[in-house]
Amino acid sequence: MKPAGLTEAGEAVLGGVVVRPCASQEWARVVGLVRAHHYLGLRGVVGERVGHVAEVEGQWIALLLWAAAAMKCQVREAWIGWHPRTAWQRLPLVVNNVRFLILPGVVVPNLASRVLAMSTRRLSEDWQQAWGHPVVLAETFIDPRRYAGTCYRAAGWVTLGRTRGFARHCHGWTYHGHAKIVMVRALVPQARDILANPQPCPELDRGVTRMKMQAKEIATLVEVLRKLPDPRQRQGMRHPKLSLLTICVVAVLSGARSFTAIAQWAQACTQSELERLRCRRDPRSRRYMPPSEPTIRRFLQSIDAAAVDTAVGAWLQGLLQGDRGAVAIDGKTMRGARRKDGRQVHLLSAVAQSTGMTVAQVEVDGKTNEIPEAPKLLAPLPLAGRCVTADALHTQTELARFLVEEKQADYCFTVKDNQPTLKSDIDLLFAGTSFPPSASND
Repeated sequence: MKPAGLTEAGEAVLGGVVVRPCASQEWARVVGLVRAHHYLGLRGVVGERVGHVAEVEGQWIALLLWAAAAMKCQVREAWIGWHPRTAWQRLPLVVNNVRFLILPGVVVPNLASRVLAMSTRRLSEDWQQAWGHPVVLAETFIDPRRYAGTCYRAAGWVTLGRTRGFARHCHGWTYHGHAKIVMVRALVPQARDILANPQPCPELDRGVTRMKMQAKEIATLVEVLRKLPDPRQRQGMRHPKLSLLTICVVAVLSGARSFTAIAQWAQACTQSELERLRCRRDPRSRRYMPPSEPTIRRFLQSIDAAAVDTAVGAWLQGLLQGDRGAVAIDGKTMRGARRKDGRQVHLLSAVAQSTGMTVAQVEVDGKTNEIPEAPKLLAPLPLAGRCVTADALHTQTELARFLVEEKQADYCFTVKDNQPTLKSDIDLLFAGTSFPPSASND
């Protein structure tokens, strides 16, 4: 499919550019365009990868493909100060810009450097979202016979030198004689220090948390999930719907935040845990088999997310009935997740502090903030006799009145200098008395 053209000048076009991650269903289109219009074509992208799409009002104007860094690069190693052992351990923190394509028919001054800067600005968070770890340095190799790297320099990239003219193939290294310009861009502060640190890298420790739920809780969850329909066709089905749903829900409640993390969590489960999760049993090995990442991804992309959210939400509220511990309000912007207009997705959650489980969650609309959403979040929860905690943003009279009068709950809010009158009243209340609050205070 030939892309539409865009030929304009000025800040009006540049100001409307949005760079976002390529969705899984768009990957084939991205690869097709790069193969058709990039001078190097594209055989494939091996290993971890992230694709970025730049668009203006929904029209695609540029594509960037990021993938694993080059195994060896002498000038890069010298610039970082890498010991070979450190380089091997921390290479996953470096990412390579394998392709950058301005689509045919798009002619806008300064567009390339603008898109490149926007892509690198969000790259580490998108990598964390997709692969469970950040990246701290981006690299690229430029053929000086074709390009000078002008847009990269304009976007803040640094030239390190040139390669020695070798290419890596399956059987080793082959000399081709065409030295490439090596350029890098730090994605976080102190990127060189992070890469050169000889100590083990906690960002690359992909250990997953153990199952946090008891057998009784899982049994009640299974009964709730049993009522949900299976969108898949029966032919070729290996893993039961109930097993996939249960694994995904329990993994997320245990801290998994991506398809890959869910799969890694399932792989780390013991045989007894996999049995409780209703996993398929291999008739030959007689072992319970966890689903793979592609299976989990396909299943979650086909399931009715709203129905799952409703069912799991009701189940969590049932668990909350017997829990008398505090509930915390917590807001978080989702890494890599954006709405169609390019704005990031912000979620407001209620977390049971005794278990760490999210018991309610709402999306905060881009036209408002967390304050008016807090009562909506807490309204369906059984909070009588419990304490609700929140940060200074939620220290609001209306929320306090809602909790005490409507929910028969207590609250513990933070007061900071952004509310000077209230802070002054508190100081006056405790003036001349001993503290902590257990001291006599008539």
